Amino acid sequence: MLARTIDLDSGVDEALFAANGIQLNKINRLDAHLTTQTALKATVIGLGSMGLGMAQSIVRGGIAVSGFDLNAAALETLKHGGGETAISAADAAQNSDILMTVVVNASQTRAILFGENGAAKHMRRGGVIISCATMAPEEARRLAADADNLGLLYLDAPMSGGAAKAAAGQLTFMASGSPQAFARARPVLDVVAGKVYELGEAAGAGASFKMVNQLLAGVHIAAACEAMTFAAKLGLDLNKVYEVITASAGNSWMFENRVPHILEGDYSPRSAISIFTKDLGIVSDMSRREKFPVQMASTALQMFIATAAAGMDGDDDASVARMIAQISGLALPEKL
Repeated sequence: MLARTIDLDSGVDEALFAANGIQLNKINRLDAHLTTQTALKATVIGLGSMGLGMAQSIVRGGIAVSGFDLNAAALETLKHGGGETAISAADAAQNSDILMTVVVNASQTRAILFGENGAAKHMRRGGVIISCATMAPEEARRLAADADNLGLLYLDAPMSGGAAKAAAGQLTFMASGSPQAFARARPVLDVVAGKVYELGEAAGAGASFKMVNQLLAGVHIAAACEAMTFAAKLGLDLNKVYEVITASAGNSWMFENRVPHILEGDYSPRSAISIFTKDLGIVSDMSRREKFPVQMASTALQMFIATAAAGMDGDDDASVARMIAQISGLALPEKL
């Protein structure tokens, strides 16, 4: 099945509004779309750097949202911005029509949804779960089956874009699920996404696309860190290296995004090393099952594992550069 992008303003009859002399910009298109919906309740479980921005985008979209996270500061931020907060995932999911899980992996997703006092059974029947964690395709298929057993729809919908795009409602979603699941999720997808790729009706397709993305992302981060430490070994001005490479063919999105962390000596985690030991580990497992070689991804995985072993598992993934610097006797910029 061919992938297609969905316009954010789909579902709005512009001709009807134009006939009444109303000029529609993006915002009042969204308002018009929402007024055609019955009152919805959305839930976001996991208010980290991505989930909090997504919940705030839902609030701005005029949809009631309840959030839960173990981080009290994140709950307070959501509450201050107009969202509701809950004392547990189950409490947040009470009578929810659309539930987004924005957590680290499949096991966390399963525990939240279907564990003891799981959130899924507290949703309205016919509601939709939007599962955003990066996971193996077979895990997504099992979660979809469990949702179906409870009379719920399921979207396998990992996303990409980072915290800034989450806050701006401009994430890219690689999603698969039934047409009914997409239709039910549309009001929330419209306000959290810049692009939604519909990648098939079966759960697992979205997860597979995300793993291809993560293979590239991990390799690009490792390569960027290797390149910058190589430049340091050559005695080059690292700021000038960044300027030159970002204007040259060797640039990548990850180089442009991660190298400033190295230049600033700031390894506070925007995306932690542990994310890529997990994700490239999934790529490795998938490649073994498929009997398909992924040599570059395997090398990158070992670089992330070495960084974790050096005590930087919870630090920013640009810390791969610190690991290389340590074993090479190099000095990198330090945070001022």
